[in-house]
Amino acid sequence: MSATPTVEEARLAESGSVGSQILTAGGLDPVADAFQTAICGATSLAQAQSIVSQQGESLWNLAVGRAQGTVAVAGTLPGDDDRPLYWARLSMALTLRRWTPGFTLSGNDRAALEESLERASRGMTQTAFPGGAGRTTLFLSGFDPFSLDSDERQGNPSGSVALSLDGREWTGSDGHVYQAQTVVFPVRYTDFNEGMVEDVYTPVFTAGTAHKADMYVTMSQGRPGLFDLEVYNGRRRSTTAPDNNNLQGGGSYYHPVVPPSVGAGPEFVPTTLPVTTMAGAANYQPFHVRVHTTVVEIPAGRWWPVTRSNGPTSGSTAVEGGGGGYLSNEIAYRASLLRDTVGTGVVGGHIHTPVLDFASGDSTGLTDPTFEQNRENILSQAHILIESTGLTF
Repeated sequence: MSATPTVEEARLAESGSVGSQILTAGGLDPVADAFQTAICGATSLAQAQSIVSQQGESLWNLAVGRAQGTVAVAGTLPGDDDRPLYWARLSMALTLRRWTPGFTLSGNDRAALEESLERASRGMTQTAFPGGAGRTTLFLSGFDPFSLDSDERQGNPSGSVALSLDGREWTGSDGHVYQAQTVVFPVRYTDFNEGMVEDVYTPVFTAGTAHKADMYVTMSQGRPGLFDLEVYNGRRRSTTAPDNNNLQGGGSYYHPVVPPSVGAGPEFVPTTLPVTTMAGAANYQPFHVRVHTTVVEIPAGRWWPVTRSNGPTSGSTAVEGGGGGYLSNEIAYRASLLRDTVGTGVVGGHIHTPVLDFASGDSTGLTDPTFEQNRENILSQAHILIESTGLTF
């Protein structure tokens, strides 16, 4: 079948693309090839559904195993590099889009298969905690790489953090035991508009289920050289920056908008993480950790935005939360609004990691020692931040 790829898929489909090179260097091209063989052999919708679900989950589990050193790392890129997972998922999605089955497949059925692949390969179908007394359960979400039109080599350390922690149980430096479940979100407005955040996070706050967490962290890549512990999350989109499909969110700095499918709520919702304690425990190892209280608001009775360094004022309209007016702020707002609406005592908020940089002057290499060391440093310090909450339940 000849199908038009999405903008994301088209980046991969280009001959000799950086994405295809990362897929090969990450050793995941055989996984994408195996998916193509399997789906092309499907003889019924039920069989196709099973293949998509199983192989989507297998891709996620393989990426997690690579990051945690529990499976052999094929290829030349380190196991904790999040980029091969991103490009492997896109390869499988493009295969599914172009697939012509030997049986009747409705447009709705194809869309459902595509959605199933997305959710399964992002860890979203495997988020139940195994349980056990005396453990703090953590739910953490990261993001895909983005700004790929600027540099297709981009990685996202928040995705690497998610892969490094998914399914793990470990004892922290204080002797406390943690269990983690994680997912990675797309950098796409459409998925947020359709309620993906609420679908994933509602069980995290729902008492009496295996998905209920004690603590959650939404994490994304932020500013160069530092971690930001975001204190206030804004309700509205206000950036004109495009997503990974080069779509815009509908808002702007002077005309911020409430995103589709967001429930009723205040203009700002605060973190409930012990950010002062966290910053004190994890600072300068090697990145500075900032408790970030700055927001941009339109004060009550005014029409132009004002920057406030110490949080919002009463009656104002949100323009930017601490995390800006893009999807990182939005996931923090959506999750924290659910936290306060459901009200089951889960503690959480948003952490921005430093930007993952290549060595100065390196504009072509798929990786370099600086890039890999920066990722290792971010991962290590992110783990310290999580443990430094001191929260026990």
